Amino acid sequence: MFPIRTLFALLACTAATVAVAAPAPEIARPPGSTTPQAIGMLHSLRSIPEACVLIEGLYTGDPVEPYRIEVLPRDPCVRRAAYVDAARLQPPPSLAGHWLLNDRIEVPRADQPACVATVEIWRKAGTTAPPALDAQGRARLYLDKPQAAAAVPMFTAKLAWSAACKTAPKLSPATPAASSPAAGS
Repeated sequence: MFPIRTLFALLACTAATVAVAAPAPEIARPPGSTTPQAIGMLHSLRSIPEACVLIEGLYTGDPVEPYRIEVLPRDPCVRRAAYVDAARLQPPPSLAGHWLLNDRIEVPRADQPACVATVEIWRKAGTTAPPALDAQGRARLYLDKPQAAAAVPMFTAKLAWSAACKTAPKLSPATPAASSPAAGS
């Protein structure tokens, strides 16, 4: 009976390790829900209306940097959150740093389905809270008294790609055929 308990304990630890390694995103996308993209075709990945940004992606065809994301501001917009470049965050976004995995977008390459770019959108909740209630049960703000600075929610995007993208031959973006049929053929 002891070996069975040990086996169950090991399975439970393994399942917990897997759960920590790959957190489930808040937004669940079914597998294969993203359209495969061709090299050189700019495509929208996700809009974050709270931070007034649009995230676009592009397969470059370069084995060193096979996929690139661009974050574009959307105007006019009233920001209720901030977008922060993941490269400037120290430490990087993780569950241990109170970041939540908001979305995971997997974009396969059209001519090589094994090449998949994965964009993870991470969200960190702000510390804004309503003011404390006074003796009359009302929340009041007094302009002559200093208020604590409130941190707004933050978003960031992390990019990764599969190993198949590194081994892909460099191809030029799809262009219309430049040659025309020869006369008299």
